[in-house]
Amino acid sequence: MTEFHSEIRSHAQSAMESLRGARESGDDYLASVREAELENLARLAAEHGLRIPELAGFAASA
Repeated sequence: MTEFHSEIRSHAQSAMESLRGARESGDDYLASVREAELENLARLAAEHGLRIPELAGFAASA
């Protein structure tokens, strides 16, 4: 695993934790921001041929 791959995965894990917290507390705005962040990370990972399981549900549809 490259450093880039590790960083993307780390950011994805942090964003997922934040998204869970936002949903649990009812913070719809923060949840929306985190979902967009995860979609962007999924796009970036796909562009670089990285498979990151945490991002599977956020892959942009064509």
